[in-house]
Amino acid sequence: MRATGAKDVVSVLFIEDDEVIGRHVEAGLRSHGYAVAWTRTGGSGLAEAARLPIDVVLLDLGLPDVDGIDVARQLRDEYPDVLILILTARSEEIDVIVGLDAGADDYLVKPFSLTVLLARLRAHLRRRPPAPAGPGEPVRIADLTVDTGARRCFLRDQEVELRPKEFELLAVLARHPGEAVSRESLMAQVWDENWYGPTKTLDVTISSLRRRLQTAASAMPEPVTLPDLTTLRGHGYRLDPPGPPHGD
Repeated sequence: MRATGAKDVVSVLFIEDDEVIGRHVEAGLRSHGYAVAWTRTGGSGLAEAARLPIDVVLLDLGLPDVDGIDVARQLRDEYPDVLILILTARSEEIDVIVGLDAGADDYLVKPFSLTVLLARLRAHLRRRPPAPAGPGEPVRIADLTVDTGARRCFLRDQEVELRPKEFELLAVLARHPGEAVSRESLMAQVWDENWYGPTKTLDVTISSLRRRLQTAASAMPEPVTLPDLTTLRGHGYRLDPPGPPHGD
């Protein structure tokens, strides 16, 4: 797990078995710039937490396979830095106490306002110091995950096949989301620091990378959100998240 700075998209694991609530909250989070992985059971939620870099967990307690309190305890034990918010119909004072003692950072009783949920998230995230991803740690931007250690790229759970130079370019840009990376730096890191030839090969590889990502996104069964690969004329390129979370 990694904390997310202001230039990164916040990754949310949403564990909720109610389809109506799930679709409403998922859509609201995505519209505000969050990357969301939605699961319907505690078991699948724990599996996703082990597979993906997650910053926030939104957790229902009344799950079909296991009590959400047990899920909260396991998440807190295994991922001490992750932010856990419980969303539940259990409204008694003792329920709130048990949930917070299990490791949750906050507790919202259903029905709740999406606006309030977003405000709570912003408040918690403001108080969390950013920490950069480690050199071999997967980086997730929107629905795109770049695993530099394994040299693999995923759109949600679907792997995207990239050529070696395409992957290396994407990995360099993904390590600096929202930051400009010069042509010279990209050529030195991906090709050769002593490269003296034309840099047109960089533009060709960037174009190919864009096409492969867009083709993979078009083939997904549900809409996905890709970061923007922005050309900075006269300088280089930048991998832009869809946009940081913002207020209503």
